[in-house]
Amino acid sequence: MDKNITPEATDKRASFFARPPTNLFNDRQWSHIQQLYRMGNRELQVARLVCQGLNNREVADRLDIKHGTVKTHMRNIYRRLHVKNKIAMLLSFVEVMDTLPAQSHSTPSIPILEVNNKGNTPLGSPKITKDR
Repeated sequence: MDKNITPEATDKRASFFARPPTNLFNDRQWSHIQQLYRMGNRELQVARLVCQGLNNREVADRLDIKHGTVKTHMRNIYRRLHVKNKIAMLLSFVEVMDTLPAQSHSTPSIPILEVNNKGNTPLGSPKITKDR
């Protein structure tokens, strides 16, 4: 460790790069996902933590299980959802929220923007160009 770096500077750097708390869905929505995909309680816990941005090792530490067990749960979740990675899993969960009946106190689902074929401008949004 560099002798010029103080513990306070290290703490500030660590807090700067710390993962912000993320809750994409409320309990009712997670319950819907669990029922729809027939996930067990532990699989749901793993999925929730992964969707909060934790990696497999962090999930294992948080749930006090082995890293291999987390990988097994993830493989089972992928199989149920017919996906191949964590991003696809998360997107499947977001898409499924559109099928959940609206309730007055529910958390709104995350909007998905469609992208046109000519660039990264969402459909319906004006494309800004500079006059030359």
